[in-house]
Amino acid sequence: MHPVLFKFKGLTIHTYGVLVALGFLIGITYSIRKGKKEGIESDKIFDLAFYLILSAIIGSRALYVLMNFKDYSKEPLRMLMIWEGGLVFYGGLILAVIVGFSYMKIKKMEFWKTTDVMAPGIALGHAIGRLGCFNAGCCYGKPSHVAWAVTFRDPQSLAPKGIPLHPVQLYSSFTLFIIFIILIVIGKVKKFHGEVFWSYVLLYAIARFILEHFRGDPRGELFNGLISITQGIAILTLILAFFMMLILSRRHKLKGNIYRLKKP
Repeated sequence: MHPVLFKFKGLTIHTYGVLVALGFLIGITYSIRKGKKEGIESDKIFDLAFYLILSAIIGSRALYVLMNFKDYSKEPLRMLMIWEGGLVFYGGLILAVIVGFSYMKIKKMEFWKTTDVMAPGIALGHAIGRLGCFNAGCCYGKPSHVAWAVTFRDPQSLAPKGIPLHPVQLYSSFTLFIIFIILIVIGKVKKFHGEVFWSYVLLYAIARFILEHFRGDPRGELFNGLISITQGIAILTLILAFFMMLILSRRHKLKGNIYRLKKP
């Protein structure tokens, strides 16, 4: 595809970096507008988004480097070259949740209400960022002869050149756009705070587990190659999401029952 968007006087602008940045910007904008409707101050949403983005980049890059450590051990400085592509979403999600929880506790923000506001924006930004992966050639798919297979020919592409591959980056982007729409619908009918966020985690875990079957880049293996490391993480997050939704739902019903008992 087009790893390099353009060059100007020795400055190289990578398509991956531009689309990832655009995804973050659009995701933040959506979250700020959503936050206003929920009565959350724009400054707090913006600051939270900044810390989430920073931690997500660090976490996702760290996990990618760990999964491909043999390649990066030969050229350690390449670990910092994120504009070339190479981020693992789950690494970013884990660190972002930790940082986000700490920030919201310090600022005394309603945790689950805020995560519901942020979740759709994260999905939307992630969907746009996956288009950057497609242009960079990272996160590439397995060889395939389906009618819509893509062949990377640019010398700077990270994907194998001259071989028809599953456009798994586009599969992922399309799936995330669908998840974004579903989250908007859930947000309008949700029964308890946290339902949108954990629906996002659950839906993405299912999608990611399936999409991993089409990935062709080194994934890391568990159980003698039965599943990839990312699929293992997806299973754990799916189970966690299911139980958290069950717990929050029961807590909401319990509060409702207590409220009805107290009414004169």
